[in-house]
Amino acid sequence: QVQLVESGGRLVQAGGSLRLSCAASGSNFAFDAMGWYRQAPGKQRELVAIRTYGGTTTYTDSVKGRFTVFRDDTRDAVYLQMNSLKPEDTAVYYCYTQYRRRDYWGQGTPVTVSS
Repeated sequence: QVQLVESGGRLVQAGGSLRLSCAASGSNFAFDAMGWYRQAPGKQRELVAIRTYGGTTTYTDSVKGRFTVFRDDTRDAVYLQMNSLKPEDTAVYYCYTQYRRRDYWGQGTPVTVSS
């Protein structure tokens, strides 16, 4: 059973930086895609950034140039480096992976950006 555990969410001031980490376990093969979604209060969950095993990355427009997703496949881990944070980045951030055509989610880590 694939499990994802996030860490790193906290309160940060606007303009600051934060790195989220996610450790995956329970796989016998490489994860197809790993990345991050987020859900702000009163809004639907949205894709933030995702990176495939082959190296293709996708970012939602609002974070391009500010966020970077990267993987360490030797550790089954994915990270989200967030720079120039804005109050509108406030959300619960969920680690995501696709493994053998199934989707898995972590429990979420909250990020609050104060103005």
